[in-house]
Amino acid sequence: MTDYLDNVDSDWFSKRLSAALTVVIAAFVVLIARLLFLQVIDGAELRRLSEINSIRLRSVDAPRGLIYDIHNRLMADNRPSYDLSITVKDANPLERTIEKLSRYTGIDEAQLWERLEKARGTRAYKPVLLKPDIGREALAAIEVNRWDLPGILVNVSPRRDYIFSPSLAHLLGYMGEISVEELKNKIYSDCKSGDFIGKFGIERVREDWLRGERGGQQVEVNATGQVVRVINTVGATPGHNIVLSIDQSLQLTAEQLLADQAGAAVAVDPSSGQILAMVSSPSFDQNAFISGMSHDTWNALISDPLHPLENKAIQGEYPPASTYKIIVAAAALEEGVIDESTSFFCPGFLKLGNRTYRCWKKWGHGEVSILRALSESCDVYFYKVGLELGVDRLAWYANAFGLGEPTGVDLGHEEGGLIPTAQWKKKRTGVSWQKGETLSIAIGQGFNLTTPLQMAMVASAVGNGGVRYRPMIVKTIRTADGQTMYESVPEVVGRLPISEKNLWLVKEGLFKAVNERHGTAWRSRLEGMAMSGKTGTAQVAGRRDDAADGENDWGSIKDHAWFVAYAPRENPRIAVAVIVEHGEHGSSAAAPVAAEMIRFYLSGGQPNPDAPMAVATASSAEGD
Repeated sequence: MTDYLDNVDSDWFSKRLSAALTVVIAAFVVLIARLLFLQVIDGAELRRLSEINSIRLRSVDAPRGLIYDIHNRLMADNRPSYDLSITVKDANPLERTIEKLSRYTGIDEAQLWERLEKARGTRAYKPVLLKPDIGREALAAIEVNRWDLPGILVNVSPRRDYIFSPSLAHLLGYMGEISVEELKNKIYSDCKSGDFIGKFGIERVREDWLRGERGGQQVEVNATGQVVRVINTVGATPGHNIVLSIDQSLQLTAEQLLADQAGAAVAVDPSSGQILAMVSSPSFDQNAFISGMSHDTWNALISDPLHPLENKAIQGEYPPASTYKIIVAAAALEEGVIDESTSFFCPGFLKLGNRTYRCWKKWGHGEVSILRALSESCDVYFYKVGLELGVDRLAWYANAFGLGEPTGVDLGHEEGGLIPTAQWKKKRTGVSWQKGETLSIAIGQGFNLTTPLQMAMVASAVGNGGVRYRPMIVKTIRTADGQTMYESVPEVVGRLPISEKNLWLVKEGLFKAVNERHGTAWRSRLEGMAMSGKTGTAQVAGRRDDAADGENDWGSIKDHAWFVAYAPRENPRIAVAVIVEHGEHGSSAAAPVAAEMIRFYLSGGQPNPDAPMAVATASSAEGD
């Protein structure tokens, strides 16, 4: 019985095993047949399809942060740019594709090859930027001939647009394509070849806030490099938006006032140090740096004798001329060299050794006190005061007023000017300081050099009662959705080393300079606005210190015209410094510009149809 049962189990197991083997063999036969079909019968077609479609990763550029003025008026925006690229792997034959691309778009073929040569070493499936911002006509030509241009891509990316260009050019700055050297810098680690970055002004200084974070896409492309479908997207993070302290209406007004002249104008809020306007004339078109600038245009810019690329407000260094008398007066009063009643006689000149140093008023001012010396800008008075103080004490006070070093404004490439000392001259020339040089220093000539921004900050500190602020331009930084990341606060960097009484005397002299009939800026007074200020006429290279009034060894080279001011007289809301290169007289060239800026601002931006849009110089009889 047991043997019978064993035989039954064995037969049942054998049948089940046979059935399983049959199934396995059948599965293998089907699999082998399928493989043979795919490899032999359909292999060529499948290979073609695998080569046609492939998965690529594409970067998505982040929209750059926007820039607004203090009233939230947009000044720097983004617009769509059509950027031409090539994927070398897909552009076969490469030579023929480049030749056709040049023919269809009108882009120089040599320029296309030059860009490819620069990208040598880039992976063949990575797009290479051939030309940014090609324009709609070139885009249309490429779209019409798309199937004849394998590997050619046109991507739409955000591109900077300066709405009021050339207005605000030196302040906002401009963008340019990142260089090979910059790509090696760690601060640009997230950038790639072909990216545009800030090169100058706010665009450069605040690049890290404005740039944003790049996104990406996983896409399927066909044999010609065209996108078949988007598989996945990681969105880009927009850059932060920046609100500046600049009042755009005041800025435009100042630019119009300096039209067709070389010079600079700076307006500051004396209660905070925030810059309300910063003009450098002549200007340039920032958008030309974005769309592409020809070699001829670039050469014309850099060779222009008026230096349009220079921000004269912070980079232009000029003798401060008679505006420096503000500091000399403060130093003399504080050091006890003079007081309110001290007077000197001005016959129109001062003799020192075998030289004669003249006053701008060649027949002299007569008996002069400090208030009249400031208001009528008597050179002889300040010659005598300067001799008493000496160069080193003058330098100490000038430094204490913020001269001789950069102000620390949040812009790049600021110059610090020069305030000389006896030691400085000895070290530089090996020659000791001479008394005659002190006379030149005392009226803001000689080795003295200042920037318009520095002098605006001097006027601001005098007007507000002696507080020195660091000038600021960036007011607020916000994310794209409005979250505040940074809010500026006034930063006090020091106080003027002068007593309240002595500062009052200086301020009284500046008020009289504008509001009394014999004051040098009488013609620029403002009804109901109580402006205080100081004119200045800075001699340029080639003019002798002892030249008679009106003489100029260089013929057509005229002196620079200065004016610094603040208003109202009490609790001022605006301080201004203006320089007009070769304007000749501060009273006739610079003072009207500053006065109109102040009038415009204090009147709430009301236009003045009688404003001098391009101020002509007047006769030398007006003095400073």
